Amino acid sequence: MSTIDLNCDMGEIPAAIADGTQESLMQSITSANVACGGHAGDDETMRATIRQALRHHVAVGAHPGYPDRENFGRRELKMLPQAVADCVFEQLEALAHIADACGAKVIHVKPHGALYNQAVKNRELAAAIAEGVARWRRDVVLVGLAGSPMLDVFKQAGFAVAAEAFADRRYEPDGTLRSRKFDDALIRNPAEAAQQALRMVQQGTVIAGNGTAVPVNAQTICIHGDTPGATNIAAEVAKLLREAGVKLCGLSKS
Repeated sequence: MSTIDLNCDMGEIPAAIADGTQESLMQSITSANVACGGHAGDDETMRATIRQALRHHVAVGAHPGYPDRENFGRRELKMLPQAVADCVFEQLEALAHIADACGAKVIHVKPHGALYNQAVKNRELAAAIAEGVARWRRDVVLVGLAGSPMLDVFKQAGFAVAAEAFADRRYEPDGTLRSRKFDDALIRNPAEAAQQALRMVQQGTVIAGNGTAVPVNAQTICIHGDTPGATNIAAEVAKLLREAGVKLCGLSKS
């Protein structure tokens, strides 16, 4: 039986916590990437998100991003590697403090937004992320784009890694994600996102915009919590995968 983790970026939108949207998402996923004060998130949102994850038996992970709330961490910044490592470490420490108080263990770390996308091809930046995590803990899984050099950098730093693919994003022929500056970057149709996820699991590929089949041998598939209709997308993805005999299982270092 095939297994896959379904992860979602969470704790980023207080309204989604308050109105029950985030808790609804928890019913479909197996790992939550919790914003920890960089691009979004504060003590209150971290605490609420971790408690929801515990209620739904969802693995808790950290989601550090550039300290740029105005642009939601999606604008490329030019930070020195040491500054990036410091920033990542500080965010992880903040989340760990809340997680410990809630009785949760942080299982994985997934960078957010521009920090993630730049690190896909920038080995120095990926190494800075790994340095920040290592300063905190080494017994966690680092999540990075399937097929990208960032995973090699994380492995070289001594971390277990999880290759990630995206159900709700379109791909370029080189295996990178289509930029959000394009209107078609997001997949908003739940059925289309679910079919893309199923293809990723069963065939290990995704179809890029030019029709090319791009390899994406992934251990985890992301559904963005701020994608319009995310709750329906996550539910449809989980449903189709289970109907196809795929086991949904949270990330683990083992």
